[in-house]
Amino acid sequence: MDKMKVGKLLLDLRGETSRKEVSNKIGISVSALQMYENGQRMPKDEIKIEIADYYNKSIEEIFLCETFTFCEHFNEFSGC
Repeated sequence: MDKMKVGKLLLDLRGETSRKEVSNKIGISVSALQMYENGQRMPKDEIKIEIADYYNKSIEEIFLCETFTFCEHFNEFSGC
């Protein structure tokens, strides 16, 4: 699990939605989400579940792929 790759993916998934909105829906602080997106921290397992549910993705798609390609329209993954 590469924190920087996961962070980039989380940032891409969030898109134009504000950090405040996403963090409120997931139940974490804005600063925690920012640290995940910047690759400074990896969320605990229970938060990974909440993030995956919010983005309607599997935990594997977001957190367990060592190499991934996130398609242009942010709706498909390949390369896992």
